[in-house]
Amino acid sequence: MLQPLRAGSALLVASALLAAGCSGGDGGASAAEPPAATTTAAPVTPTESPSPPYPTAAKGCHPNRAWTPKEAVEWVRLEAEPPADNTTAEKGVRIRRALPGYDGPLCEPVTIQVEFWRLTYGAADGRPQRTPDPTEPPADYYFDMASVKRTQLRIDGRQEHLVPLPDKLYAADRSVCVGALVAVYVGKPLTVKELPEHISTGGYIDNVEFRSERVAEDEVLPPTAPQVCSPEGKPTADPAEVPTSPAVPDPLYPTGRPSFDFDDLILPSPDFSQG
Repeated sequence: MLQPLRAGSALLVASALLAAGCSGGDGGASAAEPPAATTTAAPVTPTESPSPPYPTAAKGCHPNRAWTPKEAVEWVRLEAEPPADNTTAEKGVRIRRALPGYDGPLCEPVTIQVEFWRLTYGAADGRPQRTPDPTEPPADYYFDMASVKRTQLRIDGRQEHLVPLPDKLYAADRSVCVGALVAVYVGKPLTVKELPEHISTGGYIDNVEFRSERVAEDEVLPPTAPQVCSPEGKPTADPAEVPTSPAVPDPLYPTGRPSFDFDDLILPSPDFSQG
């Protein structure tokens, strides 16, 4: 099938045909036959592979003796998988084995803690409000934290670790007022002042506000029916008979700032019925 030629190409082919007709010659290619077309391959642009974030040195490990706590947290965040992200058959918190030459292994092990807490939710009614921003809706529930299990590990990326879940804390038949929180963090155990005061759940993203920069990963498992829980964290009704509260606060919740709606922006239509 003939491919269309551009105007400049057509002139070049015609000139070549004319030159061949004038030269004559026996046994050569016919003047009516165009010369064989030559094609030039397009240059291949090499693709650059991403640089490894933690390349290994001559010793076969990544030097980390002078790391700051923040640098250690960034590496642990790359290696730690909370229960929801762990795709292995045995559920728990997984610490991956590093891919040699890419993200380790490290020359010096890093001390981490994997800790689980029980969260007991209670209704906020009748309790003093602790909402940090007075323009935000008050808290729907309060929670109490109790540490259930803590495992200390020294990791360098040379082997995989799996910290199993506490069975009772993650049991399907646990109280509807009880949730779970797990965190992977660097260094010594967290103090009370580093634990979260606010937890947001039920929206697009669960947010746990630890008061520490040492936490690399965390995951919250909210209670199944906090709407039936008393201020003491005890079920008071059948969850099937009590509707759940909205997952996202009402955007029209009263605030200290002036508000308006679309009716304030639309001018009323003139009334021509009265002459």
